[in-house]
Amino acid sequence: MEVIRLSQWSEFVALTDAQTGWAFRGEVSAQWPLVSSLTRRLQTFSEDRSLWPLREERALRIFRRKAHIYLADRVALDDDLRCLALMQHHGAPTRLLDFTKSPYVAAFFALEDAVGDAAVYALNTPALWSAAPAFDTALDRHRIDPRERGNYERWFLRNRWPVVWFGEPREMDRRLVAQSGLFVLPGVLDMPLDEILRGYRAGEPLLVKYVLPRAMRSAAMQALYRMNVTNASLFPDLDGLARSTAYELEVVWERLIEEFRGRQDDAGGAGAR
Repeated sequence: MEVIRLSQWSEFVALTDAQTGWAFRGEVSAQWPLVSSLTRRLQTFSEDRSLWPLREERALRIFRRKAHIYLADRVALDDDLRCLALMQHHGAPTRLLDFTKSPYVAAFFALEDAVGDAAVYALNTPALWSAAPAFDTALDRHRIDPRERGNYERWFLRNRWPVVWFGEPREMDRRLVAQSGLFVLPGVLDMPLDEILRGYRAGEPLLVKYVLPRAMRSAAMQALYRMNVTNASLFPDLDGLARSTAYELEVVWERLIEEFRGRQDDAGGAGAR
């Protein structure tokens, strides 16, 4: 994995503009390994890694058994990838890694709550489209496609194959569309994505890590705000609108500052009289 530490927002814009067709993921901390929420959960609460496939399978089974109560149409539960996307959407730990086709969306998620160095990972999906791991060159993206019945259990749920798949469900929800999102699925849970990709044959880098320093945040967030890359646009519902007010606490136009200070001066003068 190539690591590039940036100093200015304009560098990020220039470098990612050249990565046509790539996918991006933002991380609030540059120190975090590139693993799924399911991996983090299991690493914390399940020391016996041999039981991880059993635990993941049980979580899926329980969700499918009960989720239909809250759904008008249960058809999504019969599709492995759509079911996982539904779980992820509502906060369940899954092996899905959220990526986006927009480097700016990824930067927003990296920087919004960053208090230190953040990171954006750029995945070379054009090169990965037909790539396969060196141990079995037949296991390309098409062979392991989890949208095909039986493939999720065969290539992912057993937690045996260090493979990577990327793509979208056959039907996408509103948030995934708004975020230009796609998913990346690792075949094993106990290896970070960059380590799995080291086993792939490719003539060019498959993963680039951009480190975004805390000092870049202000300029970057202002630029993203002007692009309308906000929680309100990325989560097109009331939750997103409410979350978007957090950044509104930081954005105050100069005219409003002058008016506010004028009101304070007036109030102070009135009190003095």
